[in-house]
Amino acid sequence: LSTGEVLKTLNKFYKRKEIQRLGAENGLDARLFHQAFISFRKYIMESSSVSADLHIILNDICCDAGKVCPVGHVDDLFPFFLRHAKQIFPMLDCMDDLRKISDLRLPPNWYPDARAIQRKIIFHAGPTNSGKTHHAIQRFLSAKSGIYCGPLKLLAHEIFQKTNDANVPCDLVTGEERVYASEDARQAPHIACTIEMCSTNTPYEVAVIDEIQMIRDPARGWAWTRALLGLCAEEIHVCGEAAAVDLVTELMYTTGEEVEVRNYERLTPLTVLDYALESLDNLRPGDCIVCFSKNDIYSVSRQIEARGLECAVIYGSLPPGTKLEQAKKFNDPDDPCKILVATDAIGMGLNLCIRRIIFNSIVKPTVNEKGEKEIDSIPTSQALQIAGRAGRFGSSFTQGEVTTMHHEDLVQLKEILNEAVPPVKAAGLHPTAEQIEMFAYHLPDATLSNLIDIFVSLSQVDGMYFVCNIDDFKFLADMIQHIPLNLRSRYVFCTAPLNRKEPFVCTTLLKFARQFSRNEPLTFDWLCRHTKWPLAAPKNIKELVHLEAVHDVFDLYLWLSYRFMDMFPDAALVRDIQKKLDDIIQIGVRNITKLIRASQSAAAPATAEVVSEDFPTAKRDARAASDRHGAKSPEALSIAVEAPALRRARNPRASRSGTRQEDLKSYGRGSLANRLLREGLLTQEMLRQLESEWQDQHRNGRYGFGSKRDDQHSSKETGKKRK
Repeated sequence: LSTGEVLKTLNKFYKRKEIQRLGAENGLDARLFHQAFISFRKYIMESSSVSADLHIILNDICCDAGKVCPVGHVDDLFPFFLRHAKQIFPMLDCMDDLRKISDLRLPPNWYPDARAIQRKIIFHAGPTNSGKTHHAIQRFLSAKSGIYCGPLKLLAHEIFQKTNDANVPCDLVTGEERVYASEDARQAPHIACTIEMCSTNTPYEVAVIDEIQMIRDPARGWAWTRALLGLCAEEIHVCGEAAAVDLVTELMYTTGEEVEVRNYERLTPLTVLDYALESLDNLRPGDCIVCFSKNDIYSVSRQIEARGLECAVIYGSLPPGTKLEQAKKFNDPDDPCKILVATDAIGMGLNLCIRRIIFNSIVKPTVNEKGEKEIDSIPTSQALQIAGRAGRFGSSFTQGEVTTMHHEDLVQLKEILNEAVPPVKAAGLHPTAEQIEMFAYHLPDATLSNLIDIFVSLSQVDGMYFVCNIDDFKFLADMIQHIPLNLRSRYVFCTAPLNRKEPFVCTTLLKFARQFSRNEPLTFDWLCRHTKWPLAAPKNIKELVHLEAVHDVFDLYLWLSYRFMDMFPDAALVRDIQKKLDDIIQIGVRNITKLIRASQSAAAPATAEVVSEDFPTAKRDARAASDRHGAKSPEALSIAVEAPALRRARNPRASRSGTRQEDLKSYGRGSLANRLLREGLLTQEMLRQLESEWQDQHRNGRYGFGSKRDDQHSSKETGKKRK
């Protein structure tokens, strides 16, 4: 057979609409059809011989090409194509069963116990600091039994404390911890838990679901959907933004339950100021600077303490105990610490006495529904939640204020805060272990990662739901695929709550799974050897970050200990050393500026060498910055480097074009930019200045720096483009 003629025939077969329709009828969507065809074409073109019947069909089609009454037709290849497709996609043989298993169109039917009772749904809708959760908790306290479901361990712990302080016995249940109100470990009638841990089988009089708007979260939304549809409670009090009212009402319509909406207004006034902070010299007691990266946290806190002021520091990866200790330090009227530097971690879970919220930036990295990373302006919902932390009701500040660090951001912040919060349109879903096990029964040779992929590709959801992104799950599934585990255990390991960006934690999970597969218990001594416990107080930022990772490893051990008690037997001992580690991390955070200085000192020689080689104008500008800000100011370290993230942050749309990628590479961003960002040597203010200078260089066609007036004009133009 002529290779060219066969290739033409196959390509003609692929383009036939009738063939594509037949493929869809047999379970091959566009993606699977394309993959199957590529494999089928490769099989025919690269095989030294094919089966006799396929050879005859190909011969008839090729030889009859151009004839008026051809014997063969390209459609005759379809049975052979389908047979090949079933060999590489075994699920095609049981497609009907798999479609039924992955049918997610009626989630309310998954919870027969909840459908067996008539529940009363009460939605407490209002902004931050409106008292909505307070009213729901009062009903929770007065009930004979109840469950509180919150998004954070800190919130669950707060309700646990308040409930027991009110002489209402309450247990605490999180992924890593069980604390009983009674000494004999009998279950109390009230439970405060993180939302993933709520039971859909236990009956309660009252349930409280906090922060219901997180039902749209791309990663965790499924937990709110499960609680809302599945909790067996006579009354369910839902707290959150008014933007979620319509969706909750629609969801409850499908269960035959009505929703009573109670609206709340903010209890204290909140004012958006007409001026930006501009300089850290203008800070006042009760100020909180909100940053969206740890690098900015390090840099801003360093600059504040260089001015002789004390500041507390709170960011997401800190242990809960350290966050509480820093919050207590900031709230204490007798403590000299009157400034807080924090990430958006303060948006929920901590009671803070803040007078004024100052946004250091109004852009942050996010992950969309597809699991793709983006850098864009903060959404209205998050901006309102963070800004609302100022002027908390009952604190020493009777009204809150909000502004930005930089004047050019203030106009956009006002626009963001004045926009209506977009309504929550869909609720998250996630495949259960039982559904994946049923898939595995039909596809015994498929890996867990492939099972999840097939499930999502076949799943059917209606307009009120979406399938949460499963990238983290698949990452862990692929990582431990080579370890022999039964499917249920493998599934549990893949749902472990860890940050896949932390190599030490991921490596530890891998070792946990390997030892688990050998049926060897993971003892306290083993864990101490692995983490090199006991550990000393950190001497620099790198060591502090490692201690945070070790704390996460202890959390991981405790989380697994409640699911495999016999294989992770030393939870009590691990909890003891975790508390000691928390104290060590607190020491590091209290001395964070010393750690930053130590890190800067270590990086200084390498920085100076690269600057002298690659940036002849940098010394001059560092000297100018030194004159403006003082010799010891971090601004004096400003170097003409722009990382790609900067351009994306200040102009997200422009970042997608990638028109200046090669220019940036030739201009020397390299490892120096990464090192400076990692060590906190570049601040947000410095990055803004660098961007203006970079734009000016392109505008003037040179590598000198533009005037201050040009920089201001550039900033205004950037604002217009972004708007």
